[in-house]
Amino acid sequence: MALSIGIVGLPNVGKSTLFNALTKAQNAQAANYPFCTIEPNKATVAVPDKRVDALTAKAKPQKTIHASVDFIDIAGLVRGASKGEGLGNQFLANIRECAAIVEVVRCFEDENITHVDGGVDPLRDIDTIETELLLADIQSVEKRLEKLLKMAKGSKDAKAAAEIMQQLLNALNDGKPASAFPLPENEAFLQSWRELGLLTAKPVIYCANVDENAVADGNDLSRRVQTLAAERNAGFARICAKLEEELQGLPDDEQAEMLSSYGIEESGLVRIIRTGYDTLGLCSYFTAGPDEVRAWTIRKGWKAPQAAGVIHTDFERGFIRAEVISYDDYMSHESEAACRADGVLRVEGKEYVVQDGDVMHFLFNV
Repeated sequence: MALSIGIVGLPNVGKSTLFNALTKAQNAQAANYPFCTIEPNKATVAVPDKRVDALTAKAKPQKTIHASVDFIDIAGLVRGASKGEGLGNQFLANIRECAAIVEVVRCFEDENITHVDGGVDPLRDIDTIETELLLADIQSVEKRLEKLLKMAKGSKDAKAAAEIMQQLLNALNDGKPASAFPLPENEAFLQSWRELGLLTAKPVIYCANVDENAVADGNDLSRRVQTLAAERNAGFARICAKLEEELQGLPDDEQAEMLSSYGIEESGLVRIIRTGYDTLGLCSYFTAGPDEVRAWTIRKGWKAPQAAGVIHTDFERGFIRAEVISYDDYMSHESEAACRADGVLRVEGKEYVVQDGDVMHFLFNV
């Protein structure tokens, strides 16, 4: 279960610079002019997790696999993107499959970097971004409604779904995001809902890109974004894309020293991924042994069979039981055998709710 995050923002807000830094790949050209990103960029990034490193040092496996995040960077949006302005909304389709959207907004002043709207105002930029996402959703819903209305002539289910789709369209036209629309118990509509991948239905992380002087404590601009995020119960992360890019290629100790010099302890990569996990309600469990140490991403509240299913569907289908050791217990004992002897290795059944950091081994039969 890979976490996928779409990165959106207006031109010249540091979006592509952030993408370069987050992915350690200079394949999204950062330049001082609009639309320099002319193809969607996608990269898979290992999730930094000190627990995986500690488990690796202890178990000494042949290989280690971190959880991963897919970052997708699209061309800068401008007013009218949903109607074809700039590079149009063709790129929005590339983030419809994403689990969350990071809206990068500029919260720094720099007379050498032009702003597409003439001045720095992050709340205005957020409004522009979300208006374009909303308009793109309206287009998608209108097309699906047209299809359902044709099907409704010979299907009661399609007719009912069309009526609900019309209600959704009305709400979008009133300026309400899809996330505010109450989902009904109508499978025909829900199937369309899932297929549409509406942009305004996705969880949002507001990312305030500040300069080096504000990376530790923020500034007036970033605090306005943080307040908006709190009001909307959305995620928030403050980063300095320029600093993140400078960090890349440095050894871990030099990265830590540079971060400390700015009064921060973790990179923007860690901050955004952690915020993404929290926003989406995700956590990790681990498998550990001489062959492999691996982190697996699941949703909080999943029971053991569901968690087993991310390894292989057979594990869920034929689930018998799980052997579970908490991360702290695993690390405080000499070996798995010592955990078993000390009674901290537990045998759990189908109703066990997996906890973040559990070290697990599944028994199954198919």
